[in-house]
Amino acid sequence: MVVVAYMSVVLLKGKKREYLVEVSDETFHTDHGRLDLGELRDKKFGDVIRTHLGYEYTILKPRAPDFFRHCKRTGAPMMPKDVGIILAYTGLCPEDTVLDAGTGSGILAIYLGSIAKKVITYERNEEFVKIARENIEAAELRNVEVRHADIVSEIPHMRRKFDLITLDMKDAAMVVPHVKKVLKPGGFLATYSPFFEQTEDVRVAIDRVGFRSVQTLECVERELEFTRRGTRPSTHVAHTGFITIARL
Repeated sequence: MVVVAYMSVVLLKGKKREYLVEVSDETFHTDHGRLDLGELRDKKFGDVIRTHLGYEYTILKPRAPDFFRHCKRTGAPMMPKDVGIILAYTGLCPEDTVLDAGTGSGILAIYLGSIAKKVITYERNEEFVKIARENIEAAELRNVEVRHADIVSEIPHMRRKFDLITLDMKDAAMVVPHVKKVLKPGGFLATYSPFFEQTEDVRVAIDRVGFRSVQTLECVERELEFTRRGTRPSTHVAHTGFITIARL
């Protein structure tokens, strides 16, 4: 059993609410009373911690989906369903190295870093870099490196080769012409674009470079709502973006 004290962040899950909290000497206020976070150091995952009102929270080790729900965000991160397509269609492995660009909050980098050997992610917005580093540090992923730079100007000078390149950025089509020289044979390129126009630009750029295979996908997700009146699909918007997967 893993001792909680070795983690900097844990997930506290109650019957109705859950919180991602730092292991510290602070007092944490919930909807059901105060928690002494210092008690976490003597706990193990699966143990229970109680508020001063007696409400129980189970202590869990946070996973990538937990960070997706609770991490500080800089905008709209890639949704888990879209991340899943990238992981499934590229077959990301623990031996792989990944070049990621358009870090944002670092959500995709956290998913990638949970599997890959090494992830180097580029973000040109200084504030986004700061938030992403905080989120990745909370996830305790020492194999993820956040670089404050513009991948468009950096990639022409790269010599390292990667197994997977992921681009979640408006200017992805400008990066594609340089991808071939930094991808290993059989490596994958995965791009995410919220609009048809950006997706078309990426496809045109990919066709000019020449890959063994390429496909563009849209993953439409509809959650079911269970109520007393009946069961029906959620009215939330199902579309988020288009994912293009190309293999060298």
